[in-house]
Amino acid sequence: MGDLILPGSPRIFACALGLLWAVCKFIMKRIVLFVLTNLAVVLVLGLVASLLGVNRYLTANGLNLSALLGYALVMGFGGAIISLLISKPVAKWSSGVQVIEQAQNADQAWLLNTVKKLADAAQIGMPEVGIFEGDPNAFATGAFKNSALVAVSTGLLQNMTHEEIEAVLAHEVAHISNGDMVTMTLIQGVMNTFVVFLSRVIGYAVDSALRKNDEQNSGPGIGYYVTSMVLDIVLGFAAAMVVAWFSRHREFRADAGAAALMGRKQPMINALARLGGLHTAELPKSVAAFGIAGGIGQLFATHPPIEERIAALQNG
Repeated sequence: MGDLILPGSPRIFACALGLLWAVCKFIMKRIVLFVLTNLAVVLVLGLVASLLGVNRYLTANGLNLSALLGYALVMGFGGAIISLLISKPVAKWSSGVQVIEQAQNADQAWLLNTVKKLADAAQIGMPEVGIFEGDPNAFATGAFKNSALVAVSTGLLQNMTHEEIEAVLAHEVAHISNGDMVTMTLIQGVMNTFVVFLSRVIGYAVDSALRKNDEQNSGPGIGYYVTSMVLDIVLGFAAAMVVAWFSRHREFRADAGAAALMGRKQPMINALARLGGLHTAELPKSVAAFGIAGGIGQLFATHPPIEERIAALQNG
């Protein structure tokens, strides 16, 4: 008896292989990106230390520069990567997101169908879709494009038209499609690494200067610890400004991406104008950078002013 051949099975097999290859390529691309970024940071820090003669000074005074670089990388990228990997469960818990497993009403069915349509247009996997209680806002999060989360608030669903809500959803899907979660993690990791490295190098230099006549110098003193702690805070603020600047730039791209997914700009413009007249919810810090609106203070704001975003869409 011959083997049973199902109709269309070669095509199904080929599609399955294609999907598996695409997933593997995506994962490998992200791994390579992390590795290359790590190496780049190490090379830059090592090169600058060498050019300035810092490495010779530190080594002569008992500091292992290679060990410090390794420590800075682990501390800088380790926390950022872990935050990325646990971003979905943390977002669900901190925002009280109720994931829609199966539509319970017409509104939920429309929400799922709309996200599915936008995800297909963006050529990404269907994200989880959730609702959380609060004033108008929405966010997207997740470590991978094909297993992300899109969540909208009850206030947004109650105060906006279907077309405006679709524009907001398109904005969040554009964030996922652009790989913004991974990119933000890389930026944050690089900033963290520089903060950890520079604060400890300067702290060691200050401590050495304060204790240059101390013959019993057998390790870091109080000057090292105080200087490092102060610089962790000061440089941390500077790093936060850089991350916030990049986040604002990324919002313009997501707005343009939403307009492209919908085929026209006006729905996104209308949604932003509506949000500009509403009190938007303050999202938890873990997902604030990926919301549709927010940001306090010009230098630390994760989102540009609504007026600038509308103008960019109109002039783009």
